[in-house]
Amino acid sequence: MNTISSYSPIHVVGGGLAGSEAAWQIASSGVPVILHEMRGVRGTDAHKTDGLAELVCSNSFRSDDATSNAVGVIHAEMRMAGSLIMAAADRCQVPAGGALAVDRDGFSEAVTKAVHDHPLITVVREEVTGLPPSDWDLAIVATGPLTAPSLASAIQTETGEDSLAFFDAIAPIVYRESIDMDICWYQSRYDKVGPGGTGKDYINCPMDETQYNAFVDALIAGDTVGFKEWEGTPYFDGCLPIEVMAERGRETLRHGPMKPMGLTNAHNPTVKAYAVVQLRQDNALGTLYNMVGFQTKLKYGAQADIFRMIPGLENAEFARLGGLHRNTYINSPTLLDPSLTLKSRPGLRFAGQITGCEGYVESASVGLMAGRFAAAERKGEAISLPPATTALGSLLGHITGGHLVTDEEPGKRSFQPMNINFGLFPELQPGSIVKPEGVKRFRGKDKTIMKRQLIARRALADCAAWLGQESTLAESA
Repeated sequence: MNTISSYSPIHVVGGGLAGSEAAWQIASSGVPVILHEMRGVRGTDAHKTDGLAELVCSNSFRSDDATSNAVGVIHAEMRMAGSLIMAAADRCQVPAGGALAVDRDGFSEAVTKAVHDHPLITVVREEVTGLPPSDWDLAIVATGPLTAPSLASAIQTETGEDSLAFFDAIAPIVYRESIDMDICWYQSRYDKVGPGGTGKDYINCPMDETQYNAFVDALIAGDTVGFKEWEGTPYFDGCLPIEVMAERGRETLRHGPMKPMGLTNAHNPTVKAYAVVQLRQDNALGTLYNMVGFQTKLKYGAQADIFRMIPGLENAEFARLGGLHRNTYINSPTLLDPSLTLKSRPGLRFAGQITGCEGYVESASVGLMAGRFAAAERKGEAISLPPATTALGSLLGHITGGHLVTDEEPGKRSFQPMNINFGLFPELQPGSIVKPEGVKRFRGKDKTIMKRQLIARRALADCAAWLGQESTLAESA
């Protein structure tokens, strides 16, 4: 039961990682919370219990290295911010090398107990079938990829028919700095200058006939991931997996996403490529490029091996590998403001995977931010946004506006969920990377490691400063 508080409660819909974290952050600030969770009244096809923050897939929170891994950095930032999810994960840790893995049952039980025991949190077991009513003046929807159909329909009605995705066709994303530009070149097909374009908006990777045939053979033989029973098989011609296209005929790909027409190899203009893989800039920073038309169900290991067969991508590093799966999420860059509030409805925020992030900690971190923002609004305080240089701020920026929207493929959603990765962080200041004394050759992997260490160090320092409330929403506008 709630203790006496001078504030009206904030409602949180969804008791997964994001909703539990949001509720905890709100209550920790002295504001009461009503947490609505439908499990216990109505189950889902994937969950097995009615415990809060149940992990339905892996039990791993991935790397815990905060010195040179973006996931480890966001772990550290969340711990600094008093995260319930990270505290429970740390208490329920099981051996996993450099990763943070948990006893999934113990983890859920720890989160459930902490939430139920908090004097300012009331858990209500009920299904919220529509958007929060008007008398819930401040609310957070954190219902995740398995949002109930009635609520999903209400969200779709509020935001527009094209603003809610139910299946996610993901193409791999490559770090720009890992692409070999001695082989690849910049050019738009037929040098077309689209909206905001220059005629050199794509990175092109050429293949000769032998390379193309070897690539098609590898795709067809590649090990794929099956759909879960509750996902179905959402293949449609607009997002066929690359390996399914390859199976439809040896020439299918070079008449589809790998067609060479309208392109001239800047390094060898007199030789026409047999096929071309195109990569398109994926974020405003220009640090990430997505492989156009390369959504896939290949297993991750197979993807990395096969896609590194592409000339120019032999040493590619992937910020995200491809996939195709059930994942309900909104078109956040157009719908949400920088504090995760729905632009069409003040007071209503979204959090977790429904905003377009991937992963347990990413989902929880967006819940953490939404909870802090909502609590500040309830208390009449300035909303403090995490700096863009932090892991939290980088992920928030991607969700609410750092993603590039393309007009070249009408009707195609360009915004897709993303894990935290160093490609979302702003670049370091020029001159930040200095060759260590006594080292003759300093490039490639060694230089990349130093760069990531410097970005991580900057992120943690700036996060510590942010938690002192040094950067406000008004200042960032």
